[in-house]
Amino acid sequence: MFNINDYVIYNHDVCKINGFTSFRDREYYVLNSLSDSSLKINVPVDNKNIRGLITKEKIYDLINEIPSIQVVDVDSKNIDGVYKSLLDDGSYESLISIIKTSYLINKDRLDNGKKVRDKDNYYFNLAEQYLYGEFSVVLGMSYDDTKNYVINEVSKLI
Repeated sequence: MFNINDYVIYNHDVCKINGFTSFRDREYYVLNSLSDSSLKINVPVDNKNIRGLITKEKIYDLINEIPSIQVVDVDSKNIDGVYKSLLDDGSYESLISIIKTSYLINKDRLDNGKKVRDKDNYYFNLAEQYLYGEFSVVLGMSYDDTKNYVINEVSKLI
């Protein structure tokens, strides 16, 4: 069970626990989304879709693993379903795979004078939001500083 002022992930969103409430003999967390401060969410304390944040150590381990995390190898007709499946998987490795894949696809398209596909751009931004949003809270950095930190650390590895 989490405590007031703990940060948690609920449906990919970083939230802060602001309190508890009860309704029909069931206890709920009162969550505030960090991405939308006006959003208040009541979630049963036994909900399986709520989890604690990643640790700093795991972040550092993941950064070191990024060069070896595989990109998605699918044709463009199936990419939407693959991206959705990876998002539903919920693992950090899946988010990194989406980021790497969509980045490379977009870079290749731009290098060849083509427009970036909306699908790739959408999933790229969503995966970054989920990954860096959580990392930024754990590392105590802004979103942009966290993103730059990860990119710089990965560039040292390759």
